[in-house]
Order: sequence, then C-alpha cells, then structure tokens
Amino acid sequence: MPSSITLRLTTSEHHPVVERLWQLYQHDMSEFRGSYPNAEGFYPAGRLPLFLTEADKCAYLVHHDGRPAGFAFVRGLSSGLRVMGEFFVVRAARRQQVGRETAVQVIRRHPGDWEIAFQEENPGAAKFWRRVVADLVGPNYKDESRPVPGKPKIPPDSWLSFRI
Repeated sequence: MPSSITLRLTTSEHHPVVERLWQLYQHDMSEFRGSYPNAEGFYPAGRLPLFLTEADKCAYLVHHDGRPAGFAFVRGLSSGLRVMGEFFVVRAARRQQVGRETAVQVIRRHPGDWEIAFQEENPGAAKFWRRVVADLVGPNYKDESRPVPGKPKIPPDSWLSFRI
C-alpha cells in the first residue's frame, strides 16, 4: 500500500505542474501512437486545457509522499456518464499501488455510470484497468472494442463500462 497519496482538484496554481506531467504522459503514449513532439520538443496540449477549464470536467493532481506523481482527468460530471479522460502515474511510482489507489479514489468520488478506455497495444494499461474495475465491481462490467473517432488507421480502443 502506498505510504501517502493525496488527490487535489487542480486550480490555476497547479496548471504548470500538470502541463509538465502531460509532457511525460504524451511521451509514454508515443510508444503506442507513434506521435512525436513538435519542432520545439513539446507534445501538443491536446485535450489538456479542456480538463483544466470546463465545468463538466475535472483534473486531479496526484501526490505520492508529497511529490507530484501523476494525474487523473474525469469528464461527464454533469451528464451522468463519467469517463476517465486521461490517467498517468510517473514511472517511479508505478508498481507501488499508487495508480490503483488513485483510480479507486477518483472513481469513488464520482459514483454513477463509468467508462474507461485504453489501448490493447499497451499491455500494462490493459491489465491495470481490467484489474482495477474487477476489484471494484467484480464481473459486473462490460468490455468492448470501439474505433477511435476520426482515426481509422489507429487500432480500436478497449472500453470498460460499469456502475459504482
């Protein structure tokens, strides 16, 4: 069990830290999506600004033992269907239950219907999310493959749907 995990809803003071962690997240994802940084060496912000500013979304900054360790972004707060938009834990905190505890805490903070997407070509993420969801709801979840909208050359995402 991790010694100390703190989840903080991000405020404008946290944005620089989340933006730097975003770069690490995008670097990790580049292995599976074939993406490169731009000419200045940065990955694009993508959906990041939306999670930091829109009312229907929230971003949690994760600290482990007082140090920035990742983030969890949730969308669908007002629609009734929560979606784990993005989720990241720095490599130093992986395999210490930091990701699992973070995911469980975030999901429990927003009870209701949930969906979580991940890429099968990322075996660590596939194993992680299926284990987390099974630990939360047992066999009471749906596991399906869906195409990535507007990106026909990318393999479909796997989606887990459940209620908590």
